[in-house]
Amino acid sequence: MLPATFKLCAGISYRHARNMTGLRKTAMVAINHELSRLSGPGPSGWISQVRRRSSLLSSRIEEKAFSETDMSYIKQGEEALQKSISILSDQDGWQTEIVAANGDKVLSKVLPDLGKVFKLEVLLDQRPDNLYGELVDNMEQMGEWNPNVKQIKILQRIGQDTMVTHEMAAETPGNVVGPRDFVSVRCAKRRGSTCFLAGMSTHYAGMPEQKGFVRAENGPTCIVMRPSAEDPDKTKFTWLLSIDLKGWIPKTIINRVLSQTQVDFAQHLRQRMAAGYSMEAAQAC
Repeated sequence: MLPATFKLCAGISYRHARNMTGLRKTAMVAINHELSRLSGPGPSGWISQVRRRSSLLSSRIEEKAFSETDMSYIKQGEEALQKSISILSDQDGWQTEIVAANGDKVLSKVLPDLGKVFKLEVLLDQRPDNLYGELVDNMEQMGEWNPNVKQIKILQRIGQDTMVTHEMAAETPGNVVGPRDFVSVRCAKRRGSTCFLAGMSTHYAGMPEQKGFVRAENGPTCIVMRPSAEDPDKTKFTWLLSIDLKGWIPKTIINRVLSQTQVDFAQHLRQRMAAGYSMEAAQAC
């Protein structure tokens, strides 16, 4: 169920743009503005890199001939990032859902257009690049270590930053929530020492609704990984989650399961990273 959720990205809209060039420029300006807000007061090295790299990204998009459909996916990915950062930048109105013994925290707030969204905040004993490699480069392996995910498949890669994926949720005990799947567009970016993985649900002609599954929707979602100010070898990990499971499920059940699954995801990720580096150390001996 909620697995694909904890896959990392998603949303709901799919719109072809009439004037892609103008929309891309507008989106990049908005993203840069929101990234500046998210970084907080004072100078930030990675923000300046965002501005430089964003200009380069726009140039690359202009140079390569993408189809109208491909461009719509690129725009959706940028939109998911922009919306997510805007939500995360607003510190007001968040209510505590869970505080684990190790300090992991899940907060929530209700937004007019999205309903209830959740935010996971944890500190991980890994560098952002290592986590980015696991969650982005090894995305299709997530089903091996996250019991909430049955399968993730990359359907199409578009340029360096955008991909379309299909996620199947693992079955839940007692079948409290029936089988769900998601089709998502994802936008993965590195800006200096900060890594982003944003997404939203989309339509993909090559992946129609599957028999036996309810096509759920999620997004905007976004994972932000930044080095800890106290220890650059640790990561401040933030995960914004917005999801619509479709069907009739009491909101109290959905809210409880979603917040707990975010906490569980953090623990599964810790175990995955610890096991990976233990294996590397053993092979090096």
